[in-house]
Amino acid sequence: MNEVVAVELRNLRLEDYLDLRTSMQKSYPQWLNSIWEEHHIRKLLEVFPEGQLCVLHDGKMVGTALSLIVDYKDYGDKHTYAQITGNYNFETHNPDGDILYGIDVFIHPEHRGLRLGRRLYDARKELCESLNLRAIMFGGRIPNYRKYADELKPKEYIGKVRQREIHDPVLNFQLSNDFHVRKVLTDYLPGDKESMDYATLMEWNNIYYQEKELLVNAKKTVIRLGLVQWQMRHFKDFNAFCEQAEYFIDAVSDYQSDFALFPEFFNAPLMAPYNHLSAADAIRKLAEFTEPLKEKLAEFAIAYNVNIITGSMPEIQADGSLLNVGFLCRRDGTTEKYEKIHITPSEKSSWGMVGGNQVKVFDTDCGKIGILICYDVEFPELSRILADQGMQILFVPFLTDTQNGYMRVRSCAQARAIENECYVAIAGCVGNLPKVNNMDIQFAQAAIFTPSDFAFPTNGIKAEATPNTEMTLIGDVDLNPLLELHSFGSVRNLKDRRKDVYELTLKVK
Repeated sequence: MNEVVAVELRNLRLEDYLDLRTSMQKSYPQWLNSIWEEHHIRKLLEVFPEGQLCVLHDGKMVGTALSLIVDYKDYGDKHTYAQITGNYNFETHNPDGDILYGIDVFIHPEHRGLRLGRRLYDARKELCESLNLRAIMFGGRIPNYRKYADELKPKEYIGKVRQREIHDPVLNFQLSNDFHVRKVLTDYLPGDKESMDYATLMEWNNIYYQEKELLVNAKKTVIRLGLVQWQMRHFKDFNAFCEQAEYFIDAVSDYQSDFALFPEFFNAPLMAPYNHLSAADAIRKLAEFTEPLKEKLAEFAIAYNVNIITGSMPEIQADGSLLNVGFLCRRDGTTEKYEKIHITPSEKSSWGMVGGNQVKVFDTDCGKIGILICYDVEFPELSRILADQGMQILFVPFLTDTQNGYMRVRSCAQARAIENECYVAIAGCVGNLPKVNNMDIQFAQAAIFTPSDFAFPTNGIKAEATPNTEMTLIGDVDLNPLLELHSFGSVRNLKDRRKDVYELTLKVK
């Protein structure tokens, strides 16, 4: 039986110095006059002990990573190694800084091939996250550049290394560990003849970095959604309708939901008294309830401490045109309007509706959200524009009469979650509404969809309601896995777009 050789990662200790010195001498035979002395290591352990890491192989210290914390604005992108280390006395270390700056990493040559360097890099990343630092940075050597200096500029050399046309043992390793080249530095480390005195300023960004920790009103990362699967029914008047809406808001609020989502045209029962009119005239009568309903729902948002997405309702514009709109009623009392961009053939022919022009993301106390009304989710351009604006959750209030129509909305909503690396929540109306033109039957199943990767359900469905039954659907979505997905997912739909081949432009009117 082969003996198992243990690997241990821990903080560096002063008694490790002799092993450190040996490893460094073997790693940098051309730099024997620049080996760290014991007083250097002692000083580093005094000012920043948690930043000095080492890895042991079979009980022997064989690799080291040394770091400082610096306030990057004090140095900028044109610094040298001597400047960043304070001429090697490390007085540049600033516990209140924003950057974990790597000043050295090396592995004893006899112990390479075990990915020990990667362990040290991963430990640095964990340290950066735990200390809430903005990024890891360091100046990286490009030791193979000397072979190509006569034919390639540093920028061209880096490009060929990135494309795997040239192998550079240091730069290739750093790129494979999710670092990117921020800038080419000149005269960074005088005497580095292999790199021709050039260096790459490498950076790894901490996606969890928070500029300032707030004890009150901090943005949440786990968001609770309350979706209302609304049963169509007749109401004797506007107040009775508002009582039913308040009932659902109260219900999702009792579960501490952050959002309440209502369906498209869930206020259609208020059209019943006008069924003797033409469909175009009846919908304009319904539009008379839009402003008072918005005001009522805005009051509920404050009273029940929940952000309300009001589904949709008709609104007459100053020029007499009719839009399909809704409102985000925040729990802080502010409101914003969203508009349906793509109008269905039925909305055009029966009601004379026209499409709106506003496509935007909304800021909330739970992150950035987008809202697309029903048919709009079937046009991938809209949600991609919202994703480019930072959308994390897409809400889709819809109204479909048949199962075919519902499946179009559902299938497209699931696709939008994958394409845009976001959550998508859909909610519609169910049941029958006789004696209201164009609203006879409805089919719906509320659901919350996720991207498709290891951190999410394998089928991309976080939660779903019982079809065609009045109910609420409550579900939690965590924003942190989205951050991980953007940078480290199995596929990265947003980052991997070929913007050199195609682009998407929003025409602002």
